[in-house]
Amino acid sequence: MSQSFRQPEILEIARQKGKVTVDGLAEHFGVTVQTIRRDLAELAESGRLERVHGGAILPSGVANIGYEERRNLNRAAKQAIARLCARAVPDDCSLFLNIGTSTEALARELLQHRNLLVVTNNMNVANILVANPSCEIVVAGGALRRSDGGLTGPLTTAAVERFKFDYAAIGCSAIDVDGDLLDFDIQEVGVSQAILRQTRRTFLVCDHFKFQRSAPVRIGSLADIDTVFTDRPLAASLAARCAGWDTRVELCGP
Repeated sequence: MSQSFRQPEILEIARQKGKVTVDGLAEHFGVTVQTIRRDLAELAESGRLERVHGGAILPSGVANIGYEERRNLNRAAKQAIARLCARAVPDDCSLFLNIGTSTEALARELLQHRNLLVVTNNMNVANILVANPSCEIVVAGGALRRSDGGLTGPLTTAAVERFKFDYAAIGCSAIDVDGDLLDFDIQEVGVSQAILRQTRRTFLVCDHFKFQRSAPVRIGSLADIDTVFTDRPLAASLAARCAGWDTRVELCGP
């Protein structure tokens, strides 16, 4: 297969899985690892991928990747994470779900829960939970972000501050090596920070891809999270920090 055919397929695999590896691609295409390294170098030089040890990931930058791409990224892992987190959410409680494809996956896993009060700034979450007749849904007002159905800004923050939630399940765009939670939109970050202040227990739902990305705006730290639900073990140094912060890490099965 020629380079012109390989590279678009490499990009598609990266969009679906979040990361590609040199060895995996060499086996997939039946070419040498040196050939794949050249492909990845060219894709990185053009800004379409970002090289990491052993492979490449989608680039981070200062703007998030497209919403449909995010929705398909590590879809199976997000579903498994959502199932695990849903088991930690009891019936008869109040819960905030913020913007993100992982919280949307969690909403689908809550369709059989009973007597929930769910507040959200995610129009997609609200539309999913309509199918649960035992769930009261409150949509926090704010400016609608058409790209992903999110509501952000001062009105959203003010709405969040009127509640005290039993639980909040949030996502983020990236997690730094020191455990900082990061995002791209400063308006969304303000809402997320209000959520952290107004909840008794906070869950973070994130696949391993978030630990490989960067974003420019700080939300808070894993020290502010009660339980992290993810699909792969954390780096040893970060796992040690979480233990010191009493931040529990729960891993979903394959």
